[in-house]
Amino acid sequence: MKTYAAKKEDFKAEDRCWYHIDAEDRILGRMATKIADLLMGKDRPDYTPHVDTGAYVVVTNAEKIRMTGKKMTEKQYAHYSGYSGGLKTLNTEDMLSKHPDDIVRLAVKGMLPRGPLGRKMLKKLKVYVGSEHPHTYHQPEKVE
Repeated sequence: MKTYAAKKEDFKAEDRCWYHIDAEDRILGRMATKIADLLMGKDRPDYTPHVDTGAYVVVTNAEKIRMTGKKMTEKQYAHYSGYSGGLKTLNTEDMLSKHPDDIVRLAVKGMLPRGPLGRKMLKKLKVYVGSEHPHTYHQPEKVE
């Protein structure tokens, strides 16, 4: 018997599935693991680690996510400007008020592979602040 290994040519953008996740009252980490699995294609029987076999994921209501414990007040998001003394940090409450879509994107990014393949997978994630999104044409399947 031979083991099937997917090839890059077998997966085109127009053939991929689209999924919709409503983030309202969902715990961030648990939702991010599900999104990462969908983006990588781990839910498919033809999953191959070195090929992007995943689907597109649309996340709405990113501003209504939940976190457990004291993460809302104590968790810090940091980025560095490149200049000396250029470290800037925001806690989750401030980040949620300024960039709620980035919280979801950063959580999922940490669960994807590093390198060009992970960056390609992350481009298939579409995060929106409100309940509306412009991808209704693709008829995304709702994920609970």
